[in-house]
Amino acid sequence: MTDRTQNAMWGGRFAAGPDAIMEAINASIGFDRRLYAQDIAGSHAHAAMLAATGIISDSDAAAIREGLLTVLSEIEAGKFEFSTALEDIHMNVEARLKEIIGEPAGRLHTARSRNDQVATDFRLWVRDQVDAAIIGLTALQRALIAQAEAGADWVMPGFTHLQTAQPVTWGHHVMAYVEMFGRDIGRFADARARMNECPLGAAALAGTSFPIDRQMTAEALGFDRPMANSLDAVSDRDFALEFLSASAICAVHLSRFAEELVIWSSAQFRFVTLSDRFSTGSSIMPQKKNPDAAELIRAKIGRILGATVALFTVMKGLPLAYSKDMQEDKEQVFDAADTLMLALAAMEGMVRDMTANRTNLERAAASGFSTATDLADWLVRALGLPFREAHHVTGSLVALAEKKGCDLPDLSLPEMTSVHAGITQEVYSVLGVRNSVGSRQSYGGTAPEQVRAQIARWRERLG
Repeated sequence: MTDRTQNAMWGGRFAAGPDAIMEAINASIGFDRRLYAQDIAGSHAHAAMLAATGIISDSDAAAIREGLLTVLSEIEAGKFEFSTALEDIHMNVEARLKEIIGEPAGRLHTARSRNDQVATDFRLWVRDQVDAAIIGLTALQRALIAQAEAGADWVMPGFTHLQTAQPVTWGHHVMAYVEMFGRDIGRFADARARMNECPLGAAALAGTSFPIDRQMTAEALGFDRPMANSLDAVSDRDFALEFLSASAICAVHLSRFAEELVIWSSAQFRFVTLSDRFSTGSSIMPQKKNPDAAELIRAKIGRILGATVALFTVMKGLPLAYSKDMQEDKEQVFDAADTLMLALAAMEGMVRDMTANRTNLERAAASGFSTATDLADWLVRALGLPFREAHHVTGSLVALAEKKGCDLPDLSLPEMTSVHAGITQEVYSVLGVRNSVGSRQSYGGTAPEQVRAQIARWRERLG
């Protein structure tokens, strides 16, 4: 391999080599080497198009194709020597290609610029990450659905303000996250549809005078169409911002569920038991089983949201078209994508392995006057009270039960009628937690039949 420590790609404009500090701040090969597969795929498509349009010869295109395959195999085998002096993945690949095939390598860059090249590579990479995120989210949904199906009729407390509110079913609570992650999938899918346009052929910013076929390269790379404006093609990173935004919302959902798993697995709740595979012990307290995986997922939103804010900040003041500031786009997106995929995999594993404690769930559901709303509803239905009056009567009964140190079903009928004379024995039929959840038959409600219907809908949707 010849000496590739000096960057000759700039041509004759610069007489002296870059200062070491300038080289360090200017180089991106330390992180954009991750784009090697996309860069080589883009070059394959570009070379084939150049040959098809007669811009380069078929023999040169064939040499470029074979040389790129060699470069790809070297990188994948860990034998490729990356050079900081060559700045980025594009120049590293092109320099090595020249060493392998000689003069034809110099024709590969005809009718393109590093500006449209990196925009294409990055779109391809982000598109792959979107596809991976959708696969990861779908796997997590399947794990949640399995949990919901097993406990579709298990009763647990529903909370507002982390205070007992009304009884719900375990299946209903778990399915709430299936819905959230389903919307996350929708956001990623929407972003993918918008980003699936090809920048290649925009060249530096103005297009090219060569008779290129942009539709050909777009189709070869799996894009729906070429981008319609060459300035836009090289200068915007909204596709990366959309990916980060969708990732941040998804990470919020993961963090909220992780928080619940931390609470639920505590000794004070014991709603769930997390497997040993996703827990750790204490170096000093032998009884501890810490939900570290859930806690780390809960923290990952910080990295993803930080990456989102960072890229928005990079892009907010850039005039058209390309500015070197945009080199700072990739590290943020790379880290966010890695973080999201790790969090999704860890959450799926925890959900698949965890065990819900049915007894503790139901015991907790019956505490905290969780059927107070059912009592108020009964007063409206059976006695014709206005809801506000029923609310007041129920509050008085709760206060009485609280004073006696019992729950609502434990109050005697005379105690009930001392608050409102119209109350009858029938009221006790609505005060049990099972009766409560069974009565919530409205669409999207917590009744087991409704939960099973939603599970069936999602199983059909996921296939």
